[in-house]
Amino acid sequence: MKCKSYNVFFETIANKTRLRILETLQKQPMSVTEICGELKEEQSKISHNLKCLTNCHFIDMKKKGKQRIYSLNQETMMPLMKLVENHVKKYCCGSYGAKHTGELK
Repeated sequence: MKCKSYNVFFETIANKTRLRILETLQKQPMSVTEICGELKEEQSKISHNLKCLTNCHFIDMKKKGKQRIYSLNQETMMPLMKLVENHVKKYCCGSYGAKHTGELK
């Protein structure tokens, strides 16, 4: 079944934990344990959010023995994350963006 709106996409990445997971997986593929260590979050919280991200194919999962290794979807999400990063650098890093993201310098 096809989505008829952008809601599912934007609701999925609007969650801070999920966005942090996406940013973390930009570096390299990781297991749940590695993601938990990197983000300093409980495994149940990370696992729940990984499920949401895999449901929308923002990330891919491959089994390596007993481990599940998660990686950013190279076809769509990697280019999108780079595009967002460029947009943020160009348009969102002024005083307005800093005030609304809580990242005042």
